[in-house]
Amino acid sequence: MPRKARIDAPGALHHVIIRGIERRKIFRSDYDRNHFINRLSVLVPETSMDCFAWAMLDNHVHLLLRTGAVPISIFMSRLLTGYAGWFNRKYKRHGQLFQNRYKSILCQEAPYLKELVRYIHLNPLRSGLVRRLRKGIF
Repeated sequence: MPRKARIDAPGALHHVIIRGIERRKIFRSDYDRNHFINRLSVLVPETSMDCFAWAMLDNHVHLLLRTGAVPISIFMSRLLTGYAGWFNRKYKRHGQLFQNRYKSILCQEAPYLKELVRYIHLNPLRSGLVRRLRKGIF
């Protein structure tokens, strides 16, 4: 049975969630996180995508993206395929890095958008990845 097509249009806001297969780590070091961010920072302007928020935990990532010149599926394919290939070469591993395909939730209302940005930024704190946030963030 074919998968359902994702709803997407220029300007659509997406809460994207990417998980490691079997909840395994997709970032083993800050170097890995920096590589992912660098890849993201190249793709965002190339595709006219907007990235409003992100949180990278050891085994998953949250992104808040607004679709630009290319569909979200092409953007995510370039981001995740490139990162997975790099990760597999670096750690001399084979096979899938990510669990299924990424999850994308459309964000249509302004009040939800504010709470979503808050949720994404608090995720590392709630997971114990960081002990505290700097004053003045919220």
